[in-house]
Amino acid sequence: MTDGNVDGTGEPDFEGGDESRLDALLSGVRFGKFVSVGAVGAVADNTMLALLGLGFGVPELVAKAIGIETAILVMFTVNEHWTFADEGAPGARAFLRRLGKSHLVRSGGSLIQFAIYWFLTQRLDVTVVVFETDLWFLLASPIAIGVAMFVNYVFESLFTWQVHEA
Repeated sequence: MTDGNVDGTGEPDFEGGDESRLDALLSGVRFGKFVSVGAVGAVADNTMLALLGLGFGVPELVAKAIGIETAILVMFTVNEHWTFADEGAPGARAFLRRLGKSHLVRSGGSLIQFAIYWFLTQRLDVTVVVFETDLWFLLASPIAIGVAMFVNYVFESLFTWQVHEA
């Protein structure tokens, strides 16, 4: 396997390399599952955001960070048992390694999501008042989640579950 490096003929050799990575990423079924799982994660994230922010008065950035972590754990569990159920080695050690990798990989997407959320809620002067309550902090969240989802999909596919190695 050459990972797309040039072989002795001077032509790129994509066998098992860049082309298989691209094919693995473009799996419509897997991407559909990932988006479905992302929707579940978004519900978990926004539920925590609303519950903590509106219900308990937790500052919105703290509530958002807790929501992101909740979503990561929920999505990892669903991805582990559904989206990528046929990928990865069995056993507790391998599971914990994937969980650690997932957190590491998702940290990039989480930082992107948090930065976008921060910008939308702290730097833009937007208010959406419903029943005398500004709900912009809840509406900004799906925007940030959507952008981060694409980053997460690519890196989760390639690094956590290594779909191109199957």
